Amino acid sequence: NGSGKTTLLDVIAGKTATDEGSLSTRKDIRTAYLDQNPEFKAGKTVLETLFDSENAMTKVIRDYEIALATENHELLAEAMTTIDELGAWDYEARVKQILGKLGIQYFDKLIGNLSGGQQKRVALARVLIDDPEFLILDEPTNHLDLDTIEWLEGYLSASNITLLLVTHDRYFLDKVCNRILELDGGAIHKYMGSYAYFLEKRAERQEMEASSIDKAKNQLRKELDWMRRQPKARSTKAQYRIDAFYDLKDRASQGKKDDKLELSVKMSRLGSKILEIKHISKNFGEQKIISEFDYTFKKGDRIGIVGKNGMGKSTLLEIITEKLKPDTGTITKGETVTFGYYHQGGLDFREDQRVLDVVLEVAEFIQMADGKKLSASGLLTLFLFPPAKQYTFVNKLSGGEKRRLQLMKILIQNPNFLILDEPTNDLDIATLNVLEEFLENFAGCLLVVSHDRYFMDKLVEHLFVFEGEGKIRDFAGNYTDYRFSMENEELTLDNGKMKMENVSKNTNPQSTISTPQLKKKLSFKEQREYENLEKEIADFEQKKAEFIEKLNAGSDNHTDLRSWGKEIEKYDALITLKSDRWLELAEFM
Repeated sequence: NGSGKTTLLDVIAGKTATDEGSLSTRKDIRTAYLDQNPEFKAGKTVLETLFDSENAMTKVIRDYEIALATENHELLAEAMTTIDELGAWDYEARVKQILGKLGIQYFDKLIGNLSGGQQKRVALARVLIDDPEFLILDEPTNHLDLDTIEWLEGYLSASNITLLLVTHDRYFLDKVCNRILELDGGAIHKYMGSYAYFLEKRAERQEMEASSIDKAKNQLRKELDWMRRQPKARSTKAQYRIDAFYDLKDRASQGKKDDKLELSVKMSRLGSKILEIKHISKNFGEQKIISEFDYTFKKGDRIGIVGKNGMGKSTLLEIITEKLKPDTGTITKGETVTFGYYHQGGLDFREDQRVLDVVLEVAEFIQMADGKKLSASGLLTLFLFPPAKQYTFVNKLSGGEKRRLQLMKILIQNPNFLILDEPTNDLDIATLNVLEEFLENFAGCLLVVSHDRYFMDKLVEHLFVFEGEGKIRDFAGNYTDYRFSMENEELTLDNGKMKMENVSKNTNPQSTISTPQLKKKLSFKEQREYENLEKEIADFEQKKAEFIEKLNAGSDNHTDLRSWGKEIEKYDALITLKSDRWLELAEFM
């Protein structure tokens, strides 16, 4: 954090000018940039914001969606004709998939009235819909739930685009990226391969640099001895050697900073009674958030909380910390419990404070586990704030550095029950590794909400899974165990469904009791979609047939053959997708 990653992206995206050097971009390339803090035009609705683009296909899909929403038949006919001319029906299907997976349905709302997380989703949808050739993303997984992150991984992996992104999600990094750039001390180091390969090669580079610095120091001693022995009158005779001496001095004085945070604070003792949750329920209006939830915390509990956004994960934390009251049920906290609560909300220090003053407000000295005392300045150094940065004003810190400072304030208060709500947002990988090491050695109870799967897998032993309608499942295992279990459940359900269908086919029709199907009237939008689907499917079939014909005719150009094969696969997938939707709607016509 603070090394200049976002600045580098701003420069490449053309938002920030360089002090020197040049940036060359192909003239006709379509570029889209997801900023860490997206900016929107005031007074615009979500729909207007999503399709605010010069891309011809994006414009016509915007008109099509507006026509469907307003039942404007004239605009609809015009938009459909243009979509036909541009061959944009597959693009329209992709737009619907993006909006559906990102959970964007509030098209009429003003963009300024959305929460920060909702705005980030709209901004992400906007850059994906724009269908760029060069996509720049700054922390795209922040504010996304785990299901959406996994979908985005698949979407970006399958897209034929150039992608440049900053991310601290190590699983995401491993799956999506095929080369890594490390920004360290103003220099960029390049690595071809996965995150695991990067770790290995970076360690080798750092060893070589350390060895080079040691050699430079040894040589510096000899050169220093030579400099001292030379008469001042001869200073002009070997000027080249004097210049080389100062270059050598610079190299030898570089050193390598050791970005390790090794902190073990003293924790107050936990009694036998920690926290009892009995039959708590919470509703917001008609929406059930928590329904009859029970759990008794034990010593050493390490629990992760997962679920889609808006299901109540943060609400549960607010109830546990008594910032919110449940509608029914009770929460009983043990007398010895001291909460340390890191939440997603605003930072509790002022922008005009110096970094050191933020810590001094909590304590001048910190009691360590071994009985020693550590000064506030020493603590900041351990938290990767060197002395030179401790007198910096908070408003000069990067977003990740502010989060690190906030997290430090929580940990140094000697809590024995840590509650962390999205602690990994905006933290760099070095800090995440350090935080994980600290939490692995933490002897108290840990309750954490996080979308970082690597972080969860490493730290938690079981999960509270928010499944909707107030239901919370207590699952024994980490996140990867849970995903594996869910896949097995889905496979079992699919197999059971197939068996039931086979049984149904072999059953005597006269012995079955037919249940009348409830009729459903299609909306105007669904009726129009149903009418268009047949035409779309026919068009896709025609295009598929054309590529099959080309493939059958053969070609000496292997690139063409591969390209035609990919087109056939693409239209096969689209035909399947559209046919399934047509069958779904046909049931109610």
